[in-house]
Amino acid sequence: MKDSFEDPPQSPPTERAPLLDGVRFAFGTLTVLPARITRWDRPAARTGMACAPLAGLAVGLLAAVPGVLLLVLGGGPLLAAAVTVAVPAALTRGLHLDGLADTVDGLGSAKPAEEALRIMKQSDIGPFGVIALLVVFLVQVAALTNVYADSWVRGALAGVLAAVTARLAMTLAARDGVPAARPGGLGAAVAGVVPLRSAVLVTALTVAACTAAALPLGLPAAAQHAAAVLVALPVAELLLRRCVRRFDGVTGDVFGALSEVSATVVLVVLALG
Repeated sequence: MKDSFEDPPQSPPTERAPLLDGVRFAFGTLTVLPARITRWDRPAARTGMACAPLAGLAVGLLAAVPGVLLLVLGGGPLLAAAVTVAVPAALTRGLHLDGLADTVDGLGSAKPAEEALRIMKQSDIGPFGVIALLVVFLVQVAALTNVYADSWVRGALAGVLAAVTARLAMTLAARDGVPAARPGGLGAAVAGVVPLRSAVLVTALTVAACTAAALPLGLPAAAQHAAAVLVALPVAELLLRRCVRRFDGVTGDVFGALSEVSATVVLVVLALG
């Protein structure tokens, strides 16, 4: 992720960047996939954060391929799940996991907002962050192992759905009305750039697409995949509101935490039943 922008306004820009510029912004900011960012401004951020689920789709597909191959070659559900979980971390240089650890350290510090933000900016990870990383990784692998044990199709779809929902949570966190905790960094770059109506539309389209993707597995499976997204997003919203109250806004670390928490909830819901 890139840090730039200084003291941006906290309302959506009236201008919309072209779709291609937005897609490049989303891929170049939220992944390490090669994407030449042609615009780095608020209008590009508006379009880019609305396109965040597309970046998640790419990450999910790239994560599912090696997982399925390992399963088909006899590696077993556990190995397939571990690799599927590891690939998104590699495709973000671990920044979302780092954001989760820093956010949990900040929340657990019981310090005033300014000091908590300082703790989050430190390069080291505290005990709260370490525990959060271990729990999230273990839960994601355990849940995805159960899904892969059922079938490679469900396992691959679960990996894709988790990655898409993780970025959809970022779209919603970048909606109008959510302030940045500090003037610089990714949080300030994308805070409040997506109009609420656009965020709702992207959410509806994403949920519909996820449901349709699972329809070949039957109506119960399609309903379960829709439920996974619809459960994950409110959980992410609760975390978002907690962070806004605690830090007086969002930061890049908070976006990373929302991503990992959303993905984890999706996998847990899909592992049930």
